[in-house]
Amino acid sequence: MRSVSLPSFAKINLDLRVLGTRPDGYHDLKTIFQSLALFDSVTVTARRGPLAVACDEPDIPTDQRNLVWKAASLLHRVATGQSSTPHDIAIELRKRVPSEAGLGGGSSNAAMTLLALNKLWKLNLDVASLSRIGARLGADVPYFLVGGTALGLGRGDDIYPLTDMPPVHVVILRPGFGVATADAYGWFDEELRRSTKEPAPRPVPPGWPAWSATLRNDLEIPVVRHHPAIGRIRQSLIDAGATFAAMSGSGSAVFGLFERGDAARRTANDLARPGWLSLHTRTLSRRDYDRRVARSL
Repeated sequence: MRSVSLPSFAKINLDLRVLGTRPDGYHDLKTIFQSLALFDSVTVTARRGPLAVACDEPDIPTDQRNLVWKAASLLHRVATGQSSTPHDIAIELRKRVPSEAGLGGGSSNAAMTLLALNKLWKLNLDVASLSRIGARLGADVPYFLVGGTALGLGRGDDIYPLTDMPPVHVVILRPGFGVATADAYGWFDEELRRSTKEPAPRPVPPGWPAWSATLRNDLEIPVVRHHPAIGRIRQSLIDAGATFAAMSGSGSAVFGLFERGDAARRTANDLARPGWLSLHTRTLSRRDYDRRVARSL
């Protein structure tokens, strides 16, 4: 096998609680991840020459700053014990998931790079081993080795699969600006008075789990203080009939959950603005996630 091409799915955080600051400077989290059918493509090819990363999105760096470069280098170091940069590998990214949106595009790309190289280099590492390596790259990376609906604890990298949410349609709106993760958590820490009150339970559709009645994102309030447009987008999705809407992760993307596909498509069209990303997708179960990734290996 000379090449492996994998779909690199996006995620949303259905729920995100910031529980405190850790001694290592990160935050303790309790979050619920959910896969989306929206995906990039990651193609890893064995060929002669130095490690090379190419991307069809010109704003994405293709050097050591890119997480796929870091993933290849770290896996090579773990596998060989050598600190040198790997060679004879080319990685191509075709992007649809926007950056600085809270949708996990870079982390998902890194996870798929680990899977592809595990196959090409015939390392035979199991998911638990790859997850430990992935956690060194970023807190979200281990989730993308699992997919579906999952609970994340610790930095968000301690993953526990949950019973999948019933399938729903999702509208993603990303305004014409991003939010850096470090900024979002910094603004959260700067909040002198922040409410940790559990939201009042809201009605949820039949078949949804009990925890879905009290979803929230603790980062949303401090981020909205700096970017009020995010709050307006969230309210627009609720007004359009979304069962639930929130900022995903550290932003700037906002999602709305819809039971009906026609309502989701209409909302994505109605709320589109010049310079914004506006799209309709759907959630992806763990079974479908596994099948679509495994089929490509």
